Amino acid sequence: MTRLDRRDLLVSATVATVGSLCASSVSAAPAPLKGNINHSLVYWCYKDHFASFDDYCKTAKELGCKSLELCDPELWPTLKKYDLKCAIAGSHGFVKGLNNPKYWPECDAKLRERIEQAAAFGCPSVITFNGMREDIPDDIGAKNCVTALKKLAPLAEEKKVTLCLEMLNTRASDHPMKGHPGYQGDHTDYCIDILKAVGSPNVKLLFDIYHVQIMDGDVIRRIHQHKDYIGHIHTAGNPGRGELDNTQEIHYPPIMQALLDVGYTGYVGHEFIPTRDCVAGLKEAITWCDV
Repeated sequence: MTRLDRRDLLVSATVATVGSLCASSVSAAPAPLKGNINHSLVYWCYKDHFASFDDYCKTAKELGCKSLELCDPELWPTLKKYDLKCAIAGSHGFVKGLNNPKYWPECDAKLRERIEQAAAFGCPSVITFNGMREDIPDDIGAKNCVTALKKLAPLAEEKKVTLCLEMLNTRASDHPMKGHPGYQGDHTDYCIDILKAVGSPNVKLLFDIYHVQIMDGDVIRRIHQHKDYIGHIHTAGNPGRGELDNTQEIHYPPIMQALLDVGYTGYVGHEFIPTRDCVAGLKEAITWCDV
């Protein structure tokens, strides 16, 4: 082999190697989202992982999210700057809820305020809660919730805002934000029965997959069974309320497909507690749920 032949061979090999590396880089780049799932980030879970709310919004946008939810109305103008929605607004919290008449004035005032604010901003939903059992029997707590929600439903319907009653688990009590011991609305069917009794198209369920899995299971069947009452979705891994990955028991792709199969067009809010790099975990969760 001549010196020229050897040089040409080395150049060709180098070009081939570089080309291969470039191809690998391109193939490793994240594919565009399919756009079938409206991804949202739950504000409180990730706010401490960003230098500013602007950085948080920029990252949400870069990840392909359409919303950053459960943040205070004071932050909504910044959302608008980044073309982000607030998929669901916060309200009175889960401790003082609608199951106890002594909390009705406080809850009612906060919910009416939030409904008005949500309607003005274009936020489609407002969260609400049953409240803690205290000494209230379950049947009485349910009746009290129905009474309170029936009073709120006309305003929600007028403003085209959906009140979403959240079912929470009472089992995973090893961490304050993993379980809610004493919460009365801790089963899906219990909450659904309340919604059926209210009978308003603007009063629905916040179907938190993490909580449903812990208390009731059978997630996909429940999605099909209760499709007409699902107003919002939350995700998290179980056990531990960590990232959506292959270390936990909930397999999210078929659950997301079930939501599409029943015609769900609302938002999916990711609400896990980061145990590693926050942005990497969010990327994985969004990819995992991109069906």
